[in-house]
Amino acid sequence: MKNMNETILVVEDDAQIKNYICYALKQEGFQYLTASTAQHALSQLVSEQIDVLLLDLGLPDFDGMEVIARLREWSEMPIIVVSARDQDKEKADALDAGADDYLTKPFSSTELLARIRVAIRHMYKEGGNNGQHYVFTGGLGIDFDKHLVYLDGTEVHVTPLEYSLLALFFRNVGKVLTTKYIIKEIYGIGYGTDTQALRALMSGLRRKIEKNPAKPRYIHTEIGVGYRLIDE
Repeated sequence: MKNMNETILVVEDDAQIKNYICYALKQEGFQYLTASTAQHALSQLVSEQIDVLLLDLGLPDFDGMEVIARLREWSEMPIIVVSARDQDKEKADALDAGADDYLTKPFSSTELLARIRVAIRHMYKEGGNNGQHYVFTGGLGIDFDKHLVYLDGTEVHVTPLEYSLLALFFRNVGKVLTTKYIIKEIYGIGYGTDTQALRALMSGLRRKIEKNPAKPRYIHTEIGVGYRLIDE
């Protein structure tokens, strides 16, 4: 996947990590800009043509969470958090604030580039289906017009709630969705944060679309955070 036109903004105050990321981006053919502070990052986000934001949270002037909040006021640009903070709550908070993905340091360049490619594909799909009637990942597909689900070309009978859950994932292919976000979208704001119903719903859906629900191919659990539909 060489000679990319997309420009990545790398916001990182650790020179060694920043150089590591930039080298990986250069090898893959991405254009990139860098910033070492939140203020410089926001300035470039306004003045430059940026496609994807790679954001460290621990910045010297103010926290990267503030960058996410400000950017989400006017842009749906993909945000990938790259941070040493590895607590589940911090990951969930960043994703709920508007980040699309969260990569914990240390990480491999292979994983970083894969996350960027997924973010770019998602950006071009504009929320998952981009007006298409039928979307698929691997052998799993969904027909948004007819509200049907297919596995390896065969229709899978799902309940209305299971369809709603899977449709939510397909509109956000490759993104980590927090349990809080999923519950709000599926059950409504007034449902609270009880995850028992969601776990039961997910278990039933996995039994229908996964050959081995204990080792799912399509919907992966992000422990302590939520779930992700893998982009194949």
